[in-house]
Order: sequence, then structure tokens, then C-alpha cells
Amino acid sequence: MSSALMQTYARLPVTFSHGQGVYLYDTAGRRYLDAIAGIAVNGLGHAHPAVTAAIREQADKLVHTSNLYRIEAQEQLATALCQVAGMDGCFFGNSGAEANEAAIKLARLYGHQRNIDKPAIVVLEGAFHGRTLATLSATGNRKIQAGFEPLVSGFIRAPRNDIEALQHIAANNPGVVAVLAEPIQGESGVHPLDAGYLRALREICDRHHWLLMLDEVQTGNGRTGHYFAYQGIGIAPDVVTTAKGLGNGVPIGACLARGSAAQVLGAGQHGSTYGGNPLVCATALAVVNTITGSDLCANATAMGQLLREELEAGAAAAQIAGIRGKGLMLGLQLQRDIPDLAQRALDAGLLINLPAGNIIRLLPPLIISADETRELAATLSRVIAAAA
Repeated sequence: MSSALMQTYARLPVTFSHGQGVYLYDTAGRRYLDAIAGIAVNGLGHAHPAVTAAIREQADKLVHTSNLYRIEAQEQLATALCQVAGMDGCFFGNSGAEANEAAIKLARLYGHQRNIDKPAIVVLEGAFHGRTLATLSATGNRKIQAGFEPLVSGFIRAPRNDIEALQHIAANNPGVVAVLAEPIQGESGVHPLDAGYLRALREICDRHHWLLMLDEVQTGNGRTGHYFAYQGIGIAPDVVTTAKGLGNGVPIGACLARGSAAQVLGAGQHGSTYGGNPLVCATALAVVNTITGSDLCANATAMGQLLREELEAGAAAAQIAGIRGKGLMLGLQLQRDIPDLAQRALDAGLLINLPAGNIIRLLPPLIISADETRELAATLSRVIAAAA
């Protein structure tokens, strides 16, 4: 490993040279089934023809100008995203953390416009919203906050799926202006918020004139079986953020809003040098059009169900305490920690992720087939059984 790199990651000992579909190939030519898709990024898999064509075509014409000028691809992408999301306005940044920063700033400005001097945002225990100082402060993980104090103030933490806690906060904190939540908490071990809780959250926000802001950085772009997870619950947020699968590997994030929330930010109040440049927007537009113009959301639901069934019937069934999640965003809770499981899986030609010691997170590409899903389940079952 290069000594020129800051050691911010404990990287596994493999380097990939190319990919195709759900598979990656290392520099020695060995094939791996990619069951994490770049941490929910490569929803269309690797070397998808529509993505490759969009990058090539746009790179031949124009990569970057700046947001001082109109950008045709940006306007087209914003229109497509707002249409699929049921939103009215869109801001583009370069990552999920930047999208969440935009949402946090939007909520604070919304509060100040209502003459609230110290606006507060309710966030949930176990949440992950990014690693900038504001999104780190909103995150419910003390381990990744440690050493970066003082944290940004203005966040009130609540337990997930506890609507009484939200009612208590509402009764005792007049400065609250918004709630920020992930429909499924990914980094803490794939913990879905109950549909009833999210519906009640929408009602509380309406009653108190709070903004309901959903972080769909990971759950968006078809991952859970709908383009956005909230669409499967039957609610509409005031603000939704997304990134990861939006660009299939090119860095892009989006903060979308509807109604009066879409009018909060004005000229000069937020910005991004690279955000929404022609290259990333042309690529992301190809991704959106591919997902919305196909049955990939339905495939995520079907393959997610098949993956559950195969794992529950496989060699490792006795080692699995439970399976959580929706679509192709699944968390397997094992009976005990297996610290070297990611390395064991790598040795078997499978890429997985362990956000916690006994939790396996599976995020395969949306394009995965039934045969590839069975291969994933069989390989993982063998690895778990051998380790146990």
C-alpha cells in the first residue's frame, strides 16, 4: 500500500482492474461477485453500456463550465429527478454528505425565516448522514464523532421508531424546524424505520410546521424496490437527499425539495464549484432514465426476496439470527461476530461489507439475475458455515 496515502481506510489486499455487470476482476484476472456495489453506488453494475456511452459522449463535448452559467444537462437531470421524486426544486453537490449539508442549511434558513433564532433539527440514534462536521454531528455514532469535537450544535437526538419521544420533543422544544431521517439506517446495521412510524412522523411535521427531510443517499435510486423508499410507504417528504446510486460511480449528490421548502435557498446562499457539471449530470441522467425506463425496481424486490429465501435455506441458516431490510438492501445478523468474514468472503470470490461485527450488509447491483443471486447466496452460505 502506498505510503503517500493517509491511512483513513483499512483496505483489503486486492486491486481491481475492470468490471462487467455484477462482477469485478482483480489485477491477477480473478473474478469476484460484487455484493456491495461500491457501497450501494453501482446500481447498474460495472461498465453498463448506457453509463459508458453517456460519459464518453459528454467528455467529448464538455466536462465543466461552472454554475455561473446555465448547464443543459443539469436542467434535464433536475427535471427528471423532480418528476420521479414528486419534488419541485433540486440542488446538486458532489456527494451524499454535501446533499445532507444542503438540507441542513435549508432547514436552518427555513427556521430563521420564521424568526427562530436557534433552529434545531431532530435526528435519530443510529443514523449516518456523512463525515463533514455538520453531517458528522447529525450522525448517531459516537465512534466516528470521537476526536472531532466540538461538534456542531443544533441537533436533538431521538430513538428510532419511538413516536412518543418525538411528541415529547415537540412539546418541549419550540425551536425545532425539521426532522432528518433515513428510511433504512445502513451504516448502523440495516435498520428499517417502521412504516407506521414514518407516517406518524409526517403527521407530526405537518402539525408543528416542521420539514420532514429524508436521507435517501443509500436507499434511493431503486435500491429498495421503489425509486425512493418513501414511495413504498405512501408519504412525501418536504426534502429528500440522494447520491450513491445516482451517478453509478461518478460523484454526484442531490438535495430535492417541494412546496415552500423549494423556495428557501436563494442566490448566493449555497453553492458548489463542481456540483452538477455537464459530465456528472449527463451520466446521472442516463442512470435515472435507465432505472425509470426498465423493471429494475421490480427486479430489486424480486431478487431481494430470492436472496432471503436462499440464505434462509442454505448451509449457514443456523448461523443467521435474522435478515432485515428491503429490496436489495439487506442486513444479515449472525449469531456471533466473525471478525475476518470479509477476508474469508474475498478469498471465496465474494465482496461483502460488515458495518458491525455480526452484521453483513448486502447491496448487490440492481441488475443482478436469479442465477447470480443464487450464486451470491450459496457462496456466502459456504463462507459463513466454514467460519462457524
